[in-house]
Amino acid sequence: MGGETNERCRLVAVTLDEASIGRGNPDQEHERAIAIYDIVEANRFALPGYDGGPYLLHLSLVERKLCFKIHAQDGALLVTHHLSLTPFRSVIRDYEMICDSYYRAIRSASPAQIEAIDMGRRGLHNEAADLLVERLDGKVEVDFDTARRIFTLIFALHWKG
Repeated sequence: MGGETNERCRLVAVTLDEASIGRGNPDQEHERAIAIYDIVEANRFALPGYDGGPYLLHLSLVERKLCFKIHAQDGALLVTHHLSLTPFRSVIRDYEMICDSYYRAIRSASPAQIEAIDMGRRGLHNEAADLLVERLDGKVEVDFDTARRIFTLIFALHWKG
């Protein structure tokens, strides 16, 4: 893939719908900010069959579905995809429990306990990223790292704190 293609096949901005997510606690806000920063810094994101880009992504929850509004860099809406969150329910529930355990552990647990919880957290995060890549197949092309970061934002939309 050439440099010009790489520059086009990427996100340059990601926003979250405030009405869907509200404000979180400091840990949640920190996770969201890091995920958005990391996505914008390094990502692979493209619409199959579309020779445009780079893109702007707006994530929200609409009627219990995840809404991906994908815009051209000039702000023109290109496509809206609605994904059912049903396939994500169990991984979101498990991820929420392990995140709660992790945030409690970092305040009082031993380094070995924190590391064990974090390994489980990373494993669930990877599982969710694989599921997202699968669910976006044919709609949006994303690499694994971008899918992981987008899942962090999906979780942020779900996790109202």
